[in-house]
This record gives sequence, C-alpha cells and structure tokens, in this order.
Amino acid sequence: MTSSSILTPVAATGGRLERAAYFALLAFAASLQMSIAAANVLLALTAILWLTIVFSRRERVAVPAFFWPLLAYAGWTVVSAIFSIDPGTSLPDTKQLLLFAIVPIAHRLLRGERTLTVVDVVISMAALSATIGMVQFGILKWTDRPQGALGMYMTFSGQLMLVACLATARVLFWPKDRAWPMLVLPALIVALVATASRNAWVGACVGVGLLLLIRDFRLVGILPVLAALFFAVAPAQLTDRFYSMFQIQHGRSETAAMVSSVESNRDRIAMIKSGVRIIKDRPITGVGPDMIIQVYPVYRDKSAVKALNPHLHNVPIQIAAERGVPALLAWLWFIVILARDFIRQRRTAAIQFLPNAGLACLVAMLAAGMFEYNFGDSEFLMLFLLLMTLPYAATSND
Repeated sequence: MTSSSILTPVAATGGRLERAAYFALLAFAASLQMSIAAANVLLALTAILWLTIVFSRRERVAVPAFFWPLLAYAGWTVVSAIFSIDPGTSLPDTKQLLLFAIVPIAHRLLRGERTLTVVDVVISMAALSATIGMVQFGILKWTDRPQGALGMYMTFSGQLMLVACLATARVLFWPKDRAWPMLVLPALIVALVATASRNAWVGACVGVGLLLLIRDFRLVGILPVLAALFFAVAPAQLTDRFYSMFQIQHGRSETAAMVSSVESNRDRIAMIKSGVRIIKDRPITGVGPDMIIQVYPVYRDKSAVKALNPHLHNVPIQIAAERGVPALLAWLWFIVILARDFIRQRRTAAIQFLPNAGLACLVAMLAAGMFEYNFGDSEFLMLFLLLMTLPYAATSND
C-alpha cells in the first residue's frame, strides 16, 4: 500500500473516542444518499473527533498516494480563485475543497475489515434510495425524473452508478455473503434506468462492463441481454431517451422529450467549443471557480441552445476552463495514481473486490464525466472519495 505521513507516529488504538469517530463516519456514509445537510453535519462531527484523536495522541496522518495530486489540485484551485475575474465569488466556492478531508479521515478510521461494514452500509442505503426512486417513477408517476431522497436526479443517478459498480464487484469478487448485494443490484439498475440520466447509463455500462471483463470476458455477453430486456419492457420515454444519445439532428416525428434530448446533445457540443475558447484565453488560472456562468455569454458558441450554463457538462474541459490547465494536469495525475494503485492492489489485496470496485467506479466517473460535471457535485464527490479510499484503508496497518 502506497501512503505518506505528515506527522510523528504514536501508537493509538481502541477507546471510546475511537469508537465514537468510527460510528460517526458510519453515520456519515449512511446519510450520503439520504440528506446532504445531515451528511455535512456528520462529516464535521467526524472531522472534529478525528482531529482530536490525531492531536491528543500525536499520531501521524497517513494518506494514500492519490491524496497528493488531489492536494495539488486543491492548491491550484485556490490560486485560480485568487486570480479569478471575481475573487469575491470564487474564493467562497473553494469551500468544497474541504471535502477532500474525507480521504485521510476514512483512511484512518476504516482500517481492515471495517471497510466491509461501510460497503454494506452504502449498499443498504442505496437499496432504500433506489426504492424511493422507483416509487416516485412507477407509483407516484412523477412528471419530473425520480430523484430518490435527494434534491436532484443527476446526483441520484450518479450515486446509483457508483453503488451499482460497488455491488457488482462485491458479487463477482467476494464469495462471502453475496446474497444481499445480489438482491439489491437489480433494484439499483432499475432505479438508475428510471432516472433517464444518459451520462450515468454510460458510466454504469463502462464500469460494470469492465468488472465483467476482468472476472471472465464471456460475462460481457450479459450486457446485450440486459439491453434487449430494456427495449422489451421499458416505457417509450426511456427508449426514446436512449435513441437520442446518438442524435444531434431532429427527425420528422419526434416527441417533445426527444426534441429536448437532441437539443441537449447539441448544446453539450457547443459547450465544449466554448470551453476550448476559454482555455485558450486563460490557460493558466482559468476564469475562476463558479465563474463559467458569468463568462458564458461572451464565449457562447453560435450553435448553443441555452443562453446560459452554470458549467460545461464535461469534467476535463470544466476544470481547465474554470481553474486552468495546471489544475487539469493535477487532476489527471490523481486519476493515473488511482488507476495504477488499484491495478497493483488487485494482485495483493486480501479483500479483493475493493480495488476492483475502485477501478470500476473510477472508469464510471470518467465515462459519465465526459457528459456531466459530476466531479463538481458535492454529494457525488463525497461518495466517490469515500469509495476511492476504501481499498487503501483495507490494507493500512499504520
């Protein structure tokens, strides 16, 4: 396990403070898919308990190797905010960087088999969240897309995508107690499909497909079967949404929803063109965090559909345009370190499904992130960072 230390080592195990911090972190993991407000409160409580442990016992703070490029990304984000076209807006927006503290906290408190408990908690809460989403879609007949217990269907679908990859890895690579994730997985998939979030569909297919390929390349044949089942039983609103993924021009007999989806495709292409123009103008520090919406009218492509967009619906383009090319390079370094370590850990990890799950969640985030700025969604980011840290925490003996 690759890790680094930034304080002096002192032995410390057990005790009421340790247990309190651990259970606070479990509660945080449970709340992630239910309430952002509760998650923020529980994360703050966990951070206070963790800091108390660290300073009272003079512990060293061990962090996974991917934390350093994440820290570099955070540092350049602050630089970008200082040189923003409106620092007064950009600097407060950098508070999201505090979420990166999830990494050292989880790495310290979730060592060894504690990671299995967190996985069970996350999958169980996803089952509840998926159930809420299916009720919204199938029984309550919401006119808007289902959003589970969260306030946004894009966040709901992004989290379902990650947990679907986690549950699939749990089923394929961990023979112990696989009945529960096997039972939950169909509900996660159905709820994810019901969100009609095409970026999450793509991400889940890439992540789950990678897991099937790693386990046995013949299992990839399951994907066409699932696709056939989707076309056989899914309502027209969802199949139309799927077909729209491959269109940028309108047909003759399209529904209003189909027209909206095709226009969304065209707008995403236009946003990428706008982002490239921004990067050419401000390659070092970008325009500053939370500034895309302010400058978008200036850089808006003539083919764009919407007059304003708060972000560019593409993670690499958004990072480079908003925070500069150095921030993008740090983020890419972060991705490379994660991929490298997960591939290495697959050969040595005692809890083998964790690095496989980490790899699947990583590629799912990347694939979905080509069409949505998921890395900037706090609820998605918190769950993502937690899952990225688990494979390292499981092998930590610091």
